[in-house]
Amino acid sequence: MAGLTAAAVAAVCFLAYQASANAPVDLSVKPRTSGTAAPSVSPSGGPKQPAKDPLAVPADSGSGERVVYALSDRRVWLVDAQGKATRTFRVWPSTVDPVAGAYKVSSRSGSVQGSDGVPIEHVVRFATNQDVAIGFSAAVDGSTPSPDPARKTGGIRMKRADGDAMWTFAVIGAKVVVVP
Repeated sequence: MAGLTAAAVAAVCFLAYQASANAPVDLSVKPRTSGTAAPSVSPSGGPKQPAKDPLAVPADSGSGERVVYALSDRRVWLVDAQGKATRTFRVWPSTVDPVAGAYKVSSRSGSVQGSDGVPIEHVVRFATNQDVAIGFSAAVDGSTPSPDPARKTGGIRMKRADGDAMWTFAVIGAKVVVVP
């Protein structure tokens, strides 16, 4: 048993080292680019658009401390009072989306059963659409199932670690901004 534990700890340490060795020290520092590079061209022959920075908070998301949810990107940013993203992550929406606009966190639940029958935790509700409550949550088992298209549900699932961060950040009354 001790041998298995030691092997597991060694594997985790190795993976943590690999991740830290390949991650930038400061995510706010942009990589430098050479001013002599030739412009790239898209397959259609026109200029290629620069890649979207997933860490960049959407420009049309307001100001101040807030949660920003981009529907088309399926991404959330937790933004501090200075407008800097402290965390960003992908999410898996359900069948009913919130309408773009500004909301406030209206209720929270530590753990409940999701409308799909999966136990969920850290539920942060902020909107209603088509008589469906909409909120962020994480499945206790870590799953991100595809929603049943025949059912109207408003859960926006995330990984458990992201759910922990959301739970700490998005207290009752916190601003949530939904952008297209």
